[in-house]
Amino acid sequence: MPVPRNIIVEFVPVGNVVKVCAICEDTGFEVSLVGDPRASKAELQALAVRKLKYVMSKNDPPAPSGRGIKV
Repeated sequence: MPVPRNIIVEFVPVGNVVKVCAICEDTGFEVSLVGDPRASKAELQALAVRKLKYVMSKNDPPAPSGRGIKV
């Protein structure tokens, strides 16, 4: 998994919630979540970055298992 070095975090209030988007500048991966506006920005940012890292790790190509025939 490439380690995200440059992450943009955006907070957008929508009604009685806040939408948080985290974007990795290097890979272009983007995630969003909806949070409680009473939560601190640091908590919401940490959650968004953690989700971004999780999504990036899930999209890694699988490692070759060493079985089967390579063509």
